[in-house]
Amino acid sequence: MSSSPRPPAIETIELSKTYGSGNTEVIALRKASMTIERGEVVALLGPSGSGKSTLLSAIGLINPPTSGLIKIDGKVVMDGPKALVDLRRYRRERLGFVFQKSNLIPFLSALENVLISLSISGIEGRPAKRRAMELLDSLGVGDRAKNLPSALSGGQQQRVAVARALANNPSLLLADEPTAALDSKLGRQVMELFQRIGHDNQAGVLVVTHDQRALDVFDRTLYLEDGVLSEHKRTPKTSSVCKPHLDRE
Repeated sequence: MSSSPRPPAIETIELSKTYGSGNTEVIALRKASMTIERGEVVALLGPSGSGKSTLLSAIGLINPPTSGLIKIDGKVVMDGPKALVDLRRYRRERLGFVFQKSNLIPFLSALENVLISLSISGIEGRPAKRRAMELLDSLGVGDRAKNLPSALSGGQQQRVAVARALANNPSLLLADEPTAALDSKLGRQVMELFQRIGHDNQAGVLVVTHDQRALDVFDRTLYLEDGVLSEHKRTPKTSSVCKPHLDRE
């Protein structure tokens, strides 16, 4: 008997978010519906103030929507502002986050920054160290495991941040402008990392970005403007980005 297909990593159904009321009411999201499958890598574009951060914080279970449903791995976790699960546990077990700045703990080494995330997930000792080193090695910074963040380049810091986000093997990885502080070469390398992670780890990946130079890396592109979410044109595929070369700069 064949196994049933895995449910989407994330699904939103008519997600809306309103701030204030009356004359001060601001509608940040307007019935935004989308689905990201496991193994799918999706970019989210839109001008400043379009609602991208609001959408990301809603599906990241940080800032609840005013109305609409959020489903993670096929399970409804939010019904409007009402949480139907333990949100802290779901964030810890199912989600990974990467931000514009790496936000690494400055007095901990690269390895220790990843170990902290594993400890929060209940993984300690040798299994934790083995998992952390595997992640750092796979992202091309294993040889920097003992370095403090101050001894790492911007691209290396961001790779350590990605390793930390992957520590709990999330079904959904969310990234908010992860290449904003990087030059175009390093920015593309980080985008290619997200592509590889999504496809190899079978995680859903959503990357908020203003940088349109690396959109060929993504499977799909969504566009958000004035709180309205729409499908952007499908980006072309190129074989050169399927298995990216990881420079160590």
